Amino acid sequence: MKTLAKTCLILMLVSFIKADGLSELYFLEGTWKTENKEVYETWKQMPDGTLEGQGYKIKDGAKVVTERLRIRIINGIATYEATVPDQNNNQTIAFELNKATAGVFSFENPAHDFPKKIQYRPVDGRTIQVRVLGDGDKGFEYKILKQ
Repeated sequence: MKTLAKTCLILMLVSFIKADGLSELYFLEGTWKTENKEVYETWKQMPDGTLEGQGYKIKDGAKVVTERLRIRIINGIATYEATVPDQNNNQTIAFELNKATAGVFSFENPAHDFPKKIQYRPVDGRTIQVRVLGDGDKGFEYKILKQ
């Protein structure tokens, strides 16, 4: 019985440690709609503390998934992973959180062609500014609104 209790305690601590490294990103939880478009992003916290999500659009009344997303701790670093059908040979692309960027959660992969950075800046509890950037920080930005 003591072994089972220790195992449960260890699993709870591991979950807490994983979750603690991501807790500042839990503002992403929920469904977000791109301003003036039928494009959405949804995030859900999993039992181990990771965030899983997807990007999708509504086309002819049907949901079409455009990307699968996950944020988890890899080697002690919060990492944003995106898998886009029919891009990058269907491989997942990882972007590491750059904690040096104040007020913005900037996930970066300088080796990737585009984007090199995916940035989330909370504006208020219902709005997030998203920037998708490539070389020389050129790219595009948009707002997503909590649904």
